Amino acid sequence: MKEMITNSVFFGVMVSILAYELGMLLKKKFKLAIFNPLLISIAVVIVILAVFHIDYQSYANGADLLSYLLTPATVCLAVPLYEQLELLKNNVKAIMAGLISGVLTSLISILALAAVFGFSHEEYVTLLPKSITTAIGMGVSEELGGIVTITVAVIIVTGILGNVIGEHVFRIFRIDEPIAKGVALGSASHAIGTAKAMELGEIEGAMSSLSIAVAGLLTVLGASVFAGLW
Repeated sequence: MKEMITNSVFFGVMVSILAYELGMLLKKKFKLAIFNPLLISIAVVIVILAVFHIDYQSYANGADLLSYLLTPATVCLAVPLYEQLELLKNNVKAIMAGLISGVLTSLISILALAAVFGFSHEEYVTLLPKSITTAIGMGVSEELGGIVTITVAVIIVTGILGNVIGEHVFRIFRIDEPIAKGVALGSASHAIGTAKAMELGEIEGAMSSLSIAVAGLLTVLGASVFAGLW
């Protein structure tokens, strides 16, 4: 029975969706940032695979089907951006300044960490694309000679962290401007941060959607330059 279930093409999809739904229920019930649905689903999937001794490949064979939905889901983020196009035109200079600042902060922080902890070049370039969407980050890491699997893990952790603490950071520093919130979440925490931005409001979601794409392109260029600094 176990063999039949784990070999099913729907096993990975079923486990992933049920784990995420559990995360959604916990988030709605307790309304705490730590109960992030993605974080909960990752933990649940790990526990299930470990307890029932299911190898990762059996899970991934089905779960990979969900990856095909990533592209259309990302394209859908253009809808709120289009609805806020006039706002974008009126604030383009401020938005670009925020995006450039966000990308430079990410790259400089990794350079500083490399200096403090003595990273090897391979480890250093592995972390450079930590704040951009997974699809772009994997390509950047591979091109620069990084460890792609670790890059993916770091990108996910960065996104979840931004999603969990982003709203608290805004509150601490009294950041009330919706455009600033959206740009910050999108440029620092990519798609997972954008999910939080969508919760905060339509303007935040639109600006965060824009930030994913532009910050990704800026990071591709910036990472190529910064890779030669260590």
